[in-house]
Amino acid sequence: MSEVPSIHTIEKDNLRGENFHKFFECWMAEQNQHLKTLLEAESCHFTDEQMQALIHRVVGHYEHYYKAKSRFAKQDVLVMLSPTWRSSFEEAFLWIGGWRPSMAFHLLYSKSGLQFEARLNELLQGLRTHDLGDLSASQLAEFDEMQRRTILEEREITDMMARHQETVADASMVELSHVVSEMIRANETGEINENCEIEDRVESTLIPKEEGLENILQKADELRLKTLQAIVSILTPKQAIHFLIAAAELHLRIHEWGMKKDARKGNQSFSEARSLNSSSCR
Repeated sequence: MSEVPSIHTIEKDNLRGENFHKFFECWMAEQNQHLKTLLEAESCHFTDEQMQALIHRVVGHYEHYYKAKSRFAKQDVLVMLSPTWRSSFEEAFLWIGGWRPSMAFHLLYSKSGLQFEARLNELLQGLRTHDLGDLSASQLAEFDEMQRRTILEEREITDMMARHQETVADASMVELSHVVSEMIRANETGEINENCEIEDRVESTLIPKEEGLENILQKADELRLKTLQAIVSILTPKQAIHFLIAAAELHLRIHEWGMKKDARKGNQSFSEARSLNSSSCR
């Protein structure tokens, strides 16, 4: 599997939102390549060792994404929470800058149900299908317990975000907004913008807000990655291949559909997005 060109160059450049946009498009292009290899592993006779190596590579690809995201977030967490590289449809379903961890279990159970129905006759005959429709009772019990823990952790992070959002109206923010508003009313020439002391005070007040957001985003991303790794660890190699295929297909298709919807509505140029994807990842 070849590395996606320019990803590491992008990371080493100035860590700005537009660079992460390029990184994201290149990362998606590589995910699409991984999907092709996963589909090959599903249809061909890969050994367990070959499948494990592929699974390790694909999960490592997700790890690389979150490590890069963490580095970019240290420079500008706000743009990471309002990503311009995602469609408006995707953004509407984001949870703290990414997918909701508990969604991974819905994906698992949905794909399991579809594969179970498709291979029902074989399963009734006692044949093993070795896909997600063939989950054992012990696997289902582990997933049930893991899902409960994940939902609890989600709620803790959601509550943490709620508490942090409320600090936008804390005493320091309200007092500062009043002071600046009074100065603006007293001086209508706009020279308030050149008051370095006030600007420094505004900056020092906002910095903790952004640092808090960065910490919460980090916790959310850690839970996302931990959930993915835990699910894969419970599945057999063949089942993990099926799960990673379903995850990649869902991610790629939702992104594609959302971009097309935005293009039709005039919110974003789909042709430009495709151009960025193809040109910056060569």
